[in-house]
Amino acid sequence: MAGSHSQVTPSSPFADPILAARLEALRQLADGLTDRVAVMDRELNVVYANEAAWGKSGKPPAGTKPAKCFQSFVQMTDPCGTCPAESVFKTGEVLTVSCSTSGDGTACGMHQAFPLVSSAGEVGSILVLFHKRPEPLSIPASLSQQRPGRSRPERTESRLGDLVGASPAMNQLFEMIRLVADSSATVLIQGESGTGKELVARTIHQTSYRRDKPFVVVDCGALPETLLESELFGHVKGAFTGAAGSKPGLFEEADGGTIFLDEIADTSPTFQAKLLRVLQEGEIKRVGGTQPVKIDVRVISATNKDLTDLVKAKAFRQDLYYRLAVLPVHLPPLRDRRIDIPLLVTKFIADSCQRHRQDLRQVSEEAMRALTAAPWPGNVRELQHYIERAVVTTIHTELTCADLVELGSHPQDTDLRTVGRGAARQAERTRILQALQQTSGNRVQAARVLKISRASLYNKLHELGIQ
Repeated sequence: MAGSHSQVTPSSPFADPILAARLEALRQLADGLTDRVAVMDRELNVVYANEAAWGKSGKPPAGTKPAKCFQSFVQMTDPCGTCPAESVFKTGEVLTVSCSTSGDGTACGMHQAFPLVSSAGEVGSILVLFHKRPEPLSIPASLSQQRPGRSRPERTESRLGDLVGASPAMNQLFEMIRLVADSSATVLIQGESGTGKELVARTIHQTSYRRDKPFVVVDCGALPETLLESELFGHVKGAFTGAAGSKPGLFEEADGGTIFLDEIADTSPTFQAKLLRVLQEGEIKRVGGTQPVKIDVRVISATNKDLTDLVKAKAFRQDLYYRLAVLPVHLPPLRDRRIDIPLLVTKFIADSCQRHRQDLRQVSEEAMRALTAAPWPGNVRELQHYIERAVVTTIHTELTCADLVELGSHPQDTDLRTVGRGAARQAERTRILQALQQTSGNRVQAARVLKISRASLYNKLHELGIQ
């Protein structure tokens, strides 16, 4: 999608490279949408608006000086008394406006305003979404021809596909996914380990028009440079020792779909240079080959490191960073969205019970409070594994605090001997429960399976609190 046919000015009005890159990405995205989308600078001049935003008034001729938002969208000569979007420049927070053209709110029908931050960390412009106009809008032919058979993930108040959350941060993430899904611009997902970066990337893919095409995951940090290059770009026969035949790479495998480059910060400068060329030219060359291969792939990358710090330290290419971070997404750690923990616990218990063929469990109020208050340094992944372990190693219909062994205790807070005793106790409990399940609760047979006496088994059952 070329973003030129709805531009107010033929070139970017922003000198800042990050603002310019984000504006170009939004042009590519929003030109094909029926939603009304606009970008305004700090003086509320319209620097970009898509066809749907201009409506019947039509877009201004190319080269026209940017007009104020009230002049462009509601044809007023004087500014509005109060514009809620102005507060975004002061607070830097996403603003939701509960009003429409038929209500008492903004005459333009503004619905949401997102801050667009410059390389200096300041809000340099805002992205504004408007309510739909009452009259129907025609769908561009380029999108109407794409009718994938797989349905988009369902969006509810607390869920988008497999993503779960009701916190403001997650609601903003859901809106951002909906906004960027059908764009071909690159997305950079940043967040701590275990926050669910791959799940976000998969949800973006499943929400986009590419959802019927492949979604390919590459762990860049797990492969050495030479192998990573061969895996991604492919190789020709004889390119290196052992290359008995030609092999297409993962970029070719993902053609038409999405490729997810996890741990992108762990790549070498040489590989970064080759990846930059792929993003610039839209083509790859197999290792040992000379002929370029055109590809159509959406690139989503992720890292748990701060790439801006790596750029300043000359450990990551600045030009590649700008290419990858056209649409940046930040995932907050679980400790910053504790309101989502009960929702996640409920989902993980249901998933674990189904996976291990067990009846659905409940969680006591006291246990849920303890889970919500726990630190979870490993974020959502740690919580998921913890819940699965609790489901497998207990037989109660309701999980209590007694079932959640050493909740909130972490190795850095405990000496090595205590950690070892806790791990051994947990392993004994798990093995005894497996034996009892294997023998349908027959303790005599379970003792034989465990190769211990009946008395020893009874003592263990009493010691571990197994009914």
